[in-house]
Amino acid sequence: MGFRDWNKLHIDLKSIEGYVGNHLRFFVSLSIGLIVFVGIIALAVFFVAVRGEEQTMVPDVRGIDLTEALLELQVKELYPRIQLRFSQSASERGRVLEQSPEAGTIVKAGRRIRLVVSQGVVISNVESYVGRTIDEVRMDIQTLSATSMQFLSLKEPFMYQFSPEPPGTILQQRPEPGTAISGPIVLELVISRGPEHEMITVPELAGLSIEEALERIGVTGIRFTFSQRPPRSEEKAETVLSQTPAAGAVVEANTTVSLVVSAPAELAEGEVFALFSYTLPANPYPLPVSLEAALPSGERRHLVTVNHPGGEFTIPYRLPGGATLILSRLNRELYREEIPLFMDSLSLDQL
Repeated sequence: MGFRDWNKLHIDLKSIEGYVGNHLRFFVSLSIGLIVFVGIIALAVFFVAVRGEEQTMVPDVRGIDLTEALLELQVKELYPRIQLRFSQSASERGRVLEQSPEAGTIVKAGRRIRLVVSQGVVISNVESYVGRTIDEVRMDIQTLSATSMQFLSLKEPFMYQFSPEPPGTILQQRPEPGTAISGPIVLELVISRGPEHEMITVPELAGLSIEEALERIGVTGIRFTFSQRPPRSEEKAETVLSQTPAAGAVVEANTTVSLVVSAPAELAEGEVFALFSYTLPANPYPLPVSLEAALPSGERRHLVTVNHPGGEFTIPYRLPGGATLILSRLNRELYREEIPLFMDSLSLDQL
């Protein structure tokens, strides 16, 4: 091999060494760059993790209803841990009594907040119910039974006696107030019927419109019954034509006043005039009774509210056909009746 060949070979080897060296430096630089990049990402993730969730302030939910408290916690991204406890007042039932952490504490979002919620009162002794109405006592005992383990129940039918106290007032009870409750107790009550021979003065109803008469009956609380007939000459339509006993008569409070009313002279198409009649369950003293109408349009129309002891209950009404009459006593629905859709006389003649 000549000098020129050795020289050429030497030049080629240097070129190869330069080429390899350049690529090796590039590879090393790339590796270092990747390591630095991964390190930066790792540091960023680390600091994010160290920072944690967003901080928030615990709201004050003491004394408010549990539903409202949960909504306030949800807004703050906090979660409840609920504990139930009896309290000293029935009015506190369902309300937050205590909370931990306290209101104003700064915590991380997602923290659980302990809420102590009232589940009502627990009764250890029989209360005094004398002087209260039976309706109030019945509601109280039902509420207590629904909210906690109570052992009180009412013995029915109740015992009644005449008394100067208003009808429905509790006169006596057994067991006596203060009796310790160690197991199931049946409460026996003596309830007032009202005065035995209470006298009232019959109000003036003749000559009033049906609507005015119903309003006055609701105020005076007299017992009543209605009948109806078409108006005669010079008689006003939809008016009380006569009453028995007459106005001004002094009678016992349980006397029924019979009223005769006149029918409308004419009705609009689709209207109905009739007497609603229903026999109410008897009660030892009058209870609030209401009659209202649900019209086909969806409107509710109040017709009358009176105190009624039970028995025959009649009310005149003028309503569109298809309406529904709804009878309630003590806000509890007793009966529904749909008013039929009557055909007009022309249609009947064509049949």
